[in-house]
Amino acid sequence: MSKLVPPHGGKGLTICLLEGSEREAAVKKAAGLKKVVISPREKGDLIMMGIGGFSPITYFMDKADWKSVCEKMTLKDGTFWPVPVTLSVSAEDAAGINAGQEIALESAEGEMMAIMTVTDKYTLSDEEKKWECYQVFKGAGPDSADDTFWETAQKDHPGVQMVLKQKAVCLAGPVKVLSESEYPEKYKGVYIRPADLRDMMDKKGWANVAALQLRNPMHRSHEFLAKIAIEVVDGVVIHSLIGNLKPGDIPAEVRVKCIDTLVEKYFVKDHVIQAGYPLDMRYAGPREALLHATFRQNYGINNMIIGRDHAGVGDFYGMFEAQEIFDRMPYATPEAACAVEPGKALICKAMKIDWTFYCFKCDGMASLRTCPHSKDDRVILSGTKLRKMLSEGAPVPDHFGRDEVLTILRAYYEGLTEKVEIKMQRAASGSGQ
Repeated sequence: MSKLVPPHGGKGLTICLLEGSEREAAVKKAAGLKKVVISPREKGDLIMMGIGGFSPITYFMDKADWKSVCEKMTLKDGTFWPVPVTLSVSAEDAAGINAGQEIALESAEGEMMAIMTVTDKYTLSDEEKKWECYQVFKGAGPDSADDTFWETAQKDHPGVQMVLKQKAVCLAGPVKVLSESEYPEKYKGVYIRPADLRDMMDKKGWANVAALQLRNPMHRSHEFLAKIAIEVVDGVVIHSLIGNLKPGDIPAEVRVKCIDTLVEKYFVKDHVIQAGYPLDMRYAGPREALLHATFRQNYGINNMIIGRDHAGVGDFYGMFEAQEIFDRMPYATPEAACAVEPGKALICKAMKIDWTFYCFKCDGMASLRTCPHSKDDRVILSGTKLRKMLSEGAPVPDHFGRDEVLTILRAYYEGLTEKVEIKMQRAASGSGQ
């Protein structure tokens, strides 16, 4: 009997991935259907539906779900869900598609990914897309000031840009997933389905589990966050995003190699698992922190480590805004959660940890809660700051990262032929203390 938290939504893992003879028949069928090319973000969402990572969602959202998620952070049936999961096509493609029709979804690389039964098609006007961006991406940071947010976001927020680049018509409907694409082979041993991760943790006897979200190379602050959690839970899943990032971010295969090195040399292996998941970043800050907790519950995880500026970009979000949203989301209180149908409230909770850094006077890792010294005594640890230093060939301060990891990262940057300018956040530079 598993001791792990149940999947979100109260329906168990809702798996849309076909296998065996059922998949073979569907692949043949898909060859004769109208084909629609999907974006990288849609591909990641599709695979997550396939493996049960987005339980209870098994479909791209209709307009009622889209509106409810943007406005209330719930599906139209009241189940908690913090970000829209939509599919868009060109007006030309949409003209030949009707409700009840089956279509084939194909990746940009030409791989047949799924069959979708269309239940609805709808448009999002420019004003509706703008409204979505305000609801989902606007935060409390300086870049989200009321008088400048929209102008700044259109230029500098990759999540907003992703929404604005969506095609003219959205299609809704359930999917049958045919492929996990390159992930099982490219990230063998790291790409782990929710059911398989649950099985691994069950065999370890874990009941109380925390997840560390990573999109940057793992530096000393990440290591410290994981070790704080390990002290109070059965184990930690170092769960890396292995989908697409924005220009200038470090590829997943490099980050995975860094984590392998850290786990090998600096962790007790009985209490840590490295895994990866196939989504693209949305850079939605607080809303994305909630999404991370929601799908982590499907992986059997009941604590989501939330530190400084989780899933943020630029200065769009307050330093701890991603922690604060957990206290004001739907069903945040036990009383509110009990008032809804079982499974509709989010069970995975935020493990809130203060800003961490290395302090020379403390002679070790510390946080704002434990260190009384000034910022001049601290090494401010930030993935953005690390990427900027490495990309510019600048020296990395002592205690910023493990030497073994920095060796891997320097080798990666030395091999780059094109450099991307890294924009520093105020907090990442230390000015937010």
